[in-house]
Amino acid sequence: MSFLDVLSRVSDEDIAKTLDVVTDDEILSTLSKAVLDIDDALILLSPQALPYLEIMAQLAHERTVQQFGYTIQLFTPMYISNYCDNGCVYCGYSHHSGIAREKLSLNDIELEAKAIAETGLEQVLVLTGESKSCSPPSYIQAAVEKLVPIFSSVSIEVYSLTLEEYKGLVTVGADGMTMFQETYNSTLYAQLHPFGPKSDFAKRIDTPELACQAGFRVVNIGALMGLDEWRREAYKTMLHLNYLMQHYLDVELSVSVPRIRPCAVGYSPKYPVDDTALVQYILALRLLFPRVGITLSSRESKYMRDNLVRLGITKVSAGVTTSVGGHTKQDDSSQFTISDNRSVSEMATMLENNGYQPIYKDWQVL
Repeated sequence: MSFLDVLSRVSDEDIAKTLDVVTDDEILSTLSKAVLDIDDALILLSPQALPYLEIMAQLAHERTVQQFGYTIQLFTPMYISNYCDNGCVYCGYSHHSGIAREKLSLNDIELEAKAIAETGLEQVLVLTGESKSCSPPSYIQAAVEKLVPIFSSVSIEVYSLTLEEYKGLVTVGADGMTMFQETYNSTLYAQLHPFGPKSDFAKRIDTPELACQAGFRVVNIGALMGLDEWRREAYKTMLHLNYLMQHYLDVELSVSVPRIRPCAVGYSPKYPVDDTALVQYILALRLLFPRVGITLSSRESKYMRDNLVRLGITKVSAGVTTSVGGHTKQDDSSQFTISDNRSVSEMATMLENNGYQPIYKDWQVL
């Protein structure tokens, strides 16, 4: 059994029917529970729950503080290659986007890492485009080996690898893995990913489970909000998270909540996600999964990030560039346009002004 079996039993029609019949009594009953379960997800995601967002926000804040205290982790992405064989219609790295292509040498990776480390950051997320020929597993592994002596935590966000390839990365010190399903709608997924290795929906959806099996300390999932109707995507993401939590008790699961941003291919989201919807999604996530990390990236504005840190967020990016080698040079290879370009020190100051302690290091690979 895999998560695909769980997802196959869920239809968009059933989700819509359930959302339509949620009552105020059900919402109040759910909010009064000390412990929620996956059956409560659609109740908190329903349109009828909108008048209760303030209550949800208060509860989400309380439960976050109970589990994480007044702390927020800081990290930054590190793009080392943008060669890509996929035709994703919404992504600036898409094979047909026409951006400048680049791949960092191991020496360049070390220079980039040292520039990041000078800001005080101890956690990095290594990203590549999805091209196994240009950025093979051996290259990714060599990059991790360069980074582990510099940072306390090195995570990866790359194309789907095999179980043995993931185990190799864990062996050399990678401790985190991120993979976005993008959309849990298989029909829409095929339209958005017309060619390339990423076009395999089943392989993509099973990959986070391989990472759990490989021994990563942290596995982070998420949908790219805006590709499909947000309540459907939020619910299916929660189902995925719930499945992984039930089967991999020793893995620290987390969720990112990215909204689609402008990029080189000029894609416009068919289902725009407004600020209220994003807030409702985050609050529902926190209430259902009080111990799960929730990451908010620089895709969001300063205003949104300043306010959302109080509502369940546990990790934010800082000093971000989405260009290959962007911490040491300027180029035009960005994957998407960021919204919050504050430096590490500026983000730390914002957190401190809000009563939170910025955490640069909470883990050490031995």
